[in-house]
Amino acid sequence: MRPLRYSVNVTLDGCCDHRAAVADEELHRRAMENIGQADALLFGRVTYELMEAAWRPSSGRSEEMPEWTRPFAETIDAAKKYVVSSTLERVDWNAELLRGDLETAVRALKQEPGEGLFVGGVRLAFALTELGLIDEYEFVVHPRLAGHGPTLFAGLSEYVDLRLLSRYEFGSGALALRYAPR
Repeated sequence: MRPLRYSVNVTLDGCCDHRAAVADEELHRRAMENIGQADALLFGRVTYELMEAAWRPSSGRSEEMPEWTRPFAETIDAAKKYVVSSTLERVDWNAELLRGDLETAVRALKQEPGEGLFVGGVRLAFALTELGLIDEYEFVVHPRLAGHGPTLFAGLSEYVDLRLLSRYEFGSGALALRYAPR
């Protein structure tokens, strides 16, 4: 079974707004490595649209980014993507809509052969955590206080106990903490 991995940037006070993280070259390189370990990416509509606007070559925005972001842009552009949405009529950018029951659809993807799946975003990760479908969590904790949200996993129906698998310290002082459910 393919593992489902989740990685998110979060500030010390729990903010997971992508604009609150320190997005430097080292962080992009690590994110590119994470994506490179997956057969496909799993996004909700909001994250898909956000990533497409930032990283799809035809969006024009990726050409405005620093040169060191190019490998990340190429990696995410080439990646197979599944988009969970009940409102989108169609997707492209190497993507496919995932319809129907979320648990059934994601369990079917996990059963396919391969190295793994990688989920991004906040609301979709919450739903997948409630269903017990995430096999590995990576929290990239930035040494910053944002003073606002959104925050992660607010309203979970029960505790999810985790065991530490690894940690990595970035030059910026951010820490990548990788966990698996107990």
